[in-house]
Amino acid sequence: MDPRDAMDPSEVDALNRVFSEQLLACLDECARGRHGLFAEPIDLDEPEKPWPEAARLRELAVALQILLAQQDERNALCDEFLDLCTMHGESHPGERRLARMFLERIERGEAGSPTEEKPW
Repeated sequence: MDPRDAMDPSEVDALNRVFSEQLLACLDECARGRHGLFAEPIDLDEPEKPWPEAARLRELAVALQILLAQQDERNALCDEFLDLCTMHGESHPGERRLARMFLERIERGEAGSPTEEKPW
């Protein structure tokens, strides 16, 4: 990467903080029953209200992951969140349960490892 294209470390730290704060807020809301954090809601009997904060969080996570990769850095919460966004299927927990489990792992300081090793 051209050094002129690199972001100031304080800007990267600010983006990491914004991501973490928004992630925690969205996880809390999802754990209380709102759908659409890990993926857009589909096939629901009653259409959910759009959740623009969740969509922006997913977009921010992708952009942050790309930015950090260019600087040979990573954000473990970002990586795990994006990994969880790819989990779909009958054998995986619902969003509400997934959000609660992720919040608990963050509180215990266990977040940031590959999700294929998780017991869900």
